[in-house]
Amino acid sequence: MIYIANNLEDTKRIAEDFASSLKLGDVVLLNGDLGAGKTTFTQFAFKQLGVKQNVNSPTFAVLKTYETNGKTLHHFDAYRINTPEAIESGFDEILSNRKAIIFIEWSENILKLLPKKYKIIDIKIIDENKRKIEIK
Repeated sequence: MIYIANNLEDTKRIAEDFASSLKLGDVVLLNGDLGAGKTTFTQFAFKQLGVKQNVNSPTFAVLKTYETNGKTLHHFDAYRINTPEAIESGFDEILSNRKAIIFIEWSENILKLLPKKYKIIDIKIIDENKRKIEIK
């Protein structure tokens, strides 16, 4: 499905609708250039799923985990990962957790570690405020 987000409110609505369809065990890959809105999309989706605290990019920490409404939400950022071996050995264990929802930014850096089944969010910058969001 392809959406055009003309502003943050549109992005918020798209992310909330998407988040409402998620279930435990889902893995979501977020693709897009720097500044495309991957973390913003994740923030809106996680808020919809019940996260009360601020959701920030885990670029330096690689992983942030949130517990809410009996759900575990993992937010990975593999931007700084150069090789699959560079990520902690527990990553495969987290990915196989069927009791969590996992969002991964820059997943192309860890393709060999990804499960066979996942959802993809491609975000393309059209202009300063406008984005093309494709959900696969």
